[in-house]
Amino acid sequence: MKKLDMNVILTCPICGGSYEVVVNSEDYFDFTFGGKHAQDAFPYLNAHDREMFISGVCAKCWENIFPPEEEEEDA
Repeated sequence: MKKLDMNVILTCPICGGSYEVVVNSEDYFDFTFGGKHAQDAFPYLNAHDREMFISGVCAKCWENIFPPEEEEEDA
């Protein structure tokens, strides 16, 4: 397992909240400068943390923008 040795502070552009995500520094370099996609650079992060790297939007704001679809009831 890779050593998670870098704390990255990300700020949501919608709510202004700051979030700390801990990653491997080589993976961060590959994502930031090497053109690696977030899902490839950070496979050990959950989807919400990866989305913070992609769009900057936090999980709470993401849920407000894109609420889960309600299942339709059969009539």
